[in-house]
This record gives sequence, C-alpha cells and structure tokens, in this order.
Amino acid sequence: MKPIEESELILSTNHRLYHINLNNNEIADTVIVVGDQNRVAHISKYFSKIEVKSEHREFVAHTGYFNNKRITVLSTGIGTDNIDIVLTELDAAVNIDPITRTIKDKKRQLNIIRLGTSGALQPDIAVNDIVISTHGLGIDGLLNFYKVDDSLYHHDISKAFIEHTGWLPTLPYPYCVSGSDALINKFKGLDNIHFGITATAPGFYGPQGRQLRLAATMPDLNEKLTNFQFNGHRITNFEMETSALYGLGKALGHNCVTACVIIANRIIRQFTKNYNESVEKLIQLSLEKLT
Repeated sequence: MKPIEESELILSTNHRLYHINLNNNEIADTVIVVGDQNRVAHISKYFSKIEVKSEHREFVAHTGYFNNKRITVLSTGIGTDNIDIVLTELDAAVNIDPITRTIKDKKRQLNIIRLGTSGALQPDIAVNDIVISTHGLGIDGLLNFYKVDDSLYHHDISKAFIEHTGWLPTLPYPYCVSGSDALINKFKGLDNIHFGITATAPGFYGPQGRQLRLAATMPDLNEKLTNFQFNGHRITNFEMETSALYGLGKALGHNCVTACVIIANRIIRQFTKNYNESVEKLIQLSLEKLT
C-alpha cells in the first residue's frame, strides 16, 4: 500500500494529528464532541481521573474516566467545516499507522456523541427540552465533496424535501444520513426528549433563514422545514454540525449521535432565559447513559 504523503496526513510531535493534537493512545473508544471549548472542562469535571489534556487552536481535549469508562471530550468549534477536520483526524489517529502512513488492516470503531445547543423548528418543542437527531439533513454541501457508498444516504427523504421546499438548484444537494440506532436508543423513554430530523446549515444567519441587512434567497425556509413530513419523520431543529458528523462518521465506520438542548424556538420566537442549567443536565444524563 502506498504511504499517504506528508502534505495530506499532517502529524506533529508524538505522531499527533495536526489540528486535534491527539494520537491513537490518547483517544478513548467513546468520544464526546462539543462546539464550545470551555464546555470540555464542564464535562471532564465529572471524571474521577484525567490522563490527557491537550489544546490547539479551538480544539481542546480531555481524556479520562467516568464510572471506570474511558472517555475523550473534544471541542470542535462551530460548523461542518470544523467537523470535517475533527472526524477525519479522529479516524486517521486511530486507523492510520503514523509510522508507515498506511491504513491499518484492523480498524477501531468509535462511539461519537455530540452534545450541543440548537433551535427548535416545531412549536411543541419547548426551550430547554432535548432533541436527539435520528437523521442529519445537510444543506451544507460537505458530503457532496466525498465519494462514499450511495447506500449511506436516504435519497427518499432528500427527494421529498426538495419537492416540498421547491429547493433552488443553485443551493447544495440536501443529503440525508441517519444516526446510530444503538446510541439513539440510549435516550428513549425519558421526559422532555424529542426525536427527529435535524437540519444542518452552513451558517447561522442566511442559511438558517435569518435576515439582518441581507435578504435570504429562501425567506420562507423555516416554515417549509416545519411543515415537512416524510413517513412519520419531521424536522425538529436547526443547527450546524450533525449532517457532517453522521455522514463522515458512518462513511468511516463509526457510531454517531447528536443530543442538543433547545435554546431557542424559531417558530414561536422564544429564547431560553438560562440554558446553562439545561446543558449541565444533558451532560449528566449523557454520561450516565454512556456508562
């Protein structure tokens, strides 16, 4: 097998991947990813022991133990472009030999859980509730740059979405990928938790239907997202990472789920007064469910 060139697989000291600054031995099989680098310490404060601390740019990582289970917490920053870096480098760290620069025969499979915040697109989902993403509907375009197995996609949902919204041909193809059933099922049967499709946008303003000084090309996008239905599935919320997490994760053989606290309801125009308490509850709940 031909080695991967230095310009393509960029390593720093101790064979760490360039951006996330972690190597194979420093990454647990269970990885919690968060957007905000300050949230890493909010999670690792529950660890009985922290054995790895790393920081490079917005990528902060702590690896330690909760209930005797080894867990890595890693910040990603905002957006699918950052998820592209984090997912690719996590996989490279565990599945590419840094000495020979070749892909390992035996692959590690990671369980990757995104804990974040999001905006609801259904009037019955209250602020401070939790949404678990059954699917990521990507209007961001990231997965369109990768050649992956076509069976990864739910083209039936994408086609129904394109028809329902009158999707503009100048916009990226809205790809749809499902999350890990095993991880999603860990959150079932709990109060104030909703399950549904998460729409992932490449920006916070225009791509999510917000208009300040510039008009959006689809000013009624949120209304169309709210009204979309497909075989019992509805779009529950809007954020900026899940489609890339699910798409890259599944293509690389990892299990992924997103759990988000709702800090705003875009339909009834409400914003939470204090989401920190709800995020803390989500952290505690997720750590218990994962262990």
